[in-house]
Amino acid sequence: MPSTTKILATSAKIKNYRWLVVVLLFTATTINYLDRQIIGLLKPTLEREFNWTETDFAQIVMAFTAAYALGLVLFGRIIDKTGTKLGYAVTIVFWSVAGMLHAVARSAFGFGLARIGLGLGEAGNFPAAMKAVSEWFPKKEKALATGIFNAGTSIGVVMALILVPWILSNYGWQEVFWITGALGFVWLVFWLIFYDVPAKQKRLSAEEYAYITSGQDAEVPATEKASIKWVKLFTVPQTWALIAGKGLIDPIYWFFLFWLPSYFASTFNLDLKKPSLQLMIIYAATTIGSILGGYFSSWLIKRGMPTLKARKTVLLIFAFMEISIILVQFVTDIWAAVWLISLAVAVHQAWATNIFTSASDMFPKEAVSSVVGIAGMAGAVGGILFPILVGSLLDSYKAAGNLAGGYNILFTICGFTYLTTWLIIHFLTRKSKTVDINQLA
Repeated sequence: MPSTTKILATSAKIKNYRWLVVVLLFTATTINYLDRQIIGLLKPTLEREFNWTETDFAQIVMAFTAAYALGLVLFGRIIDKTGTKLGYAVTIVFWSVAGMLHAVARSAFGFGLARIGLGLGEAGNFPAAMKAVSEWFPKKEKALATGIFNAGTSIGVVMALILVPWILSNYGWQEVFWITGALGFVWLVFWLIFYDVPAKQKRLSAEEYAYITSGQDAEVPATEKASIKWVKLFTVPQTWALIAGKGLIDPIYWFFLFWLPSYFASTFNLDLKKPSLQLMIIYAATTIGSILGGYFSSWLIKRGMPTLKARKTVLLIFAFMEISIILVQFVTDIWAAVWLISLAVAVHQAWATNIFTSASDMFPKEAVSSVVGIAGMAGAVGGILFPILVGSLLDSYKAAGNLAGGYNILFTICGFTYLTTWLIIHFLTRKSKTVDINQLA
């Protein structure tokens, strides 16, 4: 812990430093989703070049999600052990190199291997980012901070919609992977220069340090801290609530992420070789949902509502709003589909923001990365299974000459899953309080 004199000596340098940290987290998340979205935008090009079927593409997506599931557990634990600064640096180097290696793939199998590397590396982003939020923010600001950095998921997709067609038209699909993969190394320089935990950050003002720590749970002295046993996380209902919140819902967003470009291309003849205003609007809407979702629950907490009750209240509202996605099957105009899907993905990100933040609400800082990794793994496992249904369903309906029918069934499934998931979360947390670190020892 730095002395008061040392903190005061540096207090004049930067105020509100915690929001600079959010900028770093937001940028990393943006790069993360830019890199993973590329395969969806290049799908028509790569299908023609390598003669992929819908099932081939589904298997490539499954390779990514399987590796992502494993990576979440591995990196979640590693980041809790090594610390946020080193752990985040390792994960972004790993996924940036893997992203570049897509350029040398020449078959569905080769792309599958590259996606495995990308999935392993990208899995560290959210455990590291949520651990940073738990270190840098008081409880009443955590959801807003999470919402802002989580907005990078949509900005990354929007950037992909702009960059990928431009690079593809001017160079080629291989260059898309080389150029975007290099962005992670640019971010790494800024991360190593500007990030550290508040107790070690010399640029942090004394006033802000006091504000951050006063709004967090009391710090347990290192000599008194119990050693957390990873397996013990599965013995508390809060972990299973997060597993349900991610495991049942993440696959839906991945469906939106990887198949929406193809849906609009096949249903409304959208040309994916050009920047698409329709897709930009849809993915930009997730930014609004992410930030407003975090602001909404933070607003309720500031007005006296208990933290967990505030999170579950907004989750219930979002679950009812998500049912609107089933109306997509009845529209014939592309812009009507755009607005309905925009609402659906915005609501999803509002949901995701509050699920992520709930991890830092219910668990001590020492366990946040691990539990986020476990919950994220559940989402990735769902992401492995759901593409099997998506791929087989779409291939079946495509063979019957009714591809739109397959998408309609999928949208209906998506619409009712959120409310079902909320009921599970509510049942598991109706008597829950913050997990004591000694429960995990």
